[in-house]
Amino acid sequence: MKVLITTDWYAPVINGVVTSVLLLQRELEELGHEVRVVTLSNNLHSYRDGNVYYMGSISANKIYPGARFRVNRTRSMLQELVVWRPDVIHSQCEFSSFRVAYALSNRLGVPIVHTYHTVYEDYTHYFSPSVRVGRAVVSVFSRWICGRAACVVAPSQKVEKLLRDYNVRCRIEVIPTGVDLRAYRQEPDPARMDALRRRWAIPEGRTVLLYLGRMAKEKNLERLIDQIADTGRRDVTLLLVGDGPDREEVLDYARGRKLDMIFTGMVPHGEVADYYRLGDLFVTASTSETQGLTYFEALAAGVPVLCRKDPCVDGVVENGVNGWQYEDSKTFGACLAAFCGDESLRRQMQAAARESSEKFSAEAFGKAAEQLYLSVEQDTMPAAVGEQW
Repeated sequence: MKVLITTDWYAPVINGVVTSVLLLQRELEELGHEVRVVTLSNNLHSYRDGNVYYMGSISANKIYPGARFRVNRTRSMLQELVVWRPDVIHSQCEFSSFRVAYALSNRLGVPIVHTYHTVYEDYTHYFSPSVRVGRAVVSVFSRWICGRAACVVAPSQKVEKLLRDYNVRCRIEVIPTGVDLRAYRQEPDPARMDALRRRWAIPEGRTVLLYLGRMAKEKNLERLIDQIADTGRRDVTLLLVGDGPDREEVLDYARGRKLDMIFTGMVPHGEVADYYRLGDLFVTASTSETQGLTYFEALAAGVPVLCRKDPCVDGVVENGVNGWQYEDSKTFGACLAAFCGDESLRRQMQAAARESSEKFSAEAFGKAAEQLYLSVEQDTMPAAVGEQW
């Protein structure tokens, strides 16, 4: 099968969409399928590198940090894809690259499968001063996008319900993005881990609370800092791994709360598994996740998860087994106290975390996508309207 993946985000950018795309691409290729990718370049130049097509683009930082918009028509590039003729187009983003997916779908009469990665309701502050107006725009926009796909992939039941609330009527399948468990199944090198602890001066005898991810408003990091500080515990250290548009505000806020904190910034992709292993407990206050890939990765590393109660992690984070879903600051404090105060519970939860991650393997993700492609019928496609490029 020939599969074309379209995405606004691609390596070397690190985010949930890119993680999902790279994993899907690899797993499909290992299953014997031919995969090509259309994405945006980081400048005005369009080019091809192997099976990846980069379209010239300009920065859209004023709308969303790191975002870009396509500017070049890239007619010859798209004509090359017409000649190649994919069997299915798997769209991963709703903006520049989706227009390419839609144009190719109309030209060739092949179905679009679209993965709805982002809960845009939680990002309205980037484009609308009014939350109500922003949500209305998101609803209309989501219906338009999904109405042009033969099937929409929801990474969790939370996203499926959200789309149904938007009155999206097309077929929706829930397929969580998998986790590449290979790096996590390997035993870590003790010398390498000791070197990392020395590098970041992680204190002995403290419980390391790990947050790994984007540092942005929608992640509620200031609330997380408040919850940790309000416990009054002096036996914990917050390890912040990542970067984002709100980095300085978050770091200043943590210093103001006199929280014992270590900030590493972005780390190389190949070292992420080791940085998870530096943590004893993964902590977050985010409610903007569509599925919580970092939660899956933390569990795979044997790190229990303490997260806000959210439908996207139902069946993933089990209270008292591999972590907790808390509802308020009081519950957060009680869970943290239980974890810090019981070494036996800590070991049990670490083992349960590793075991629970097996059901989110990359192999299962790839096979689920393959079966979906095979099941998508041509007659489920929306009528072509002659989209041009």
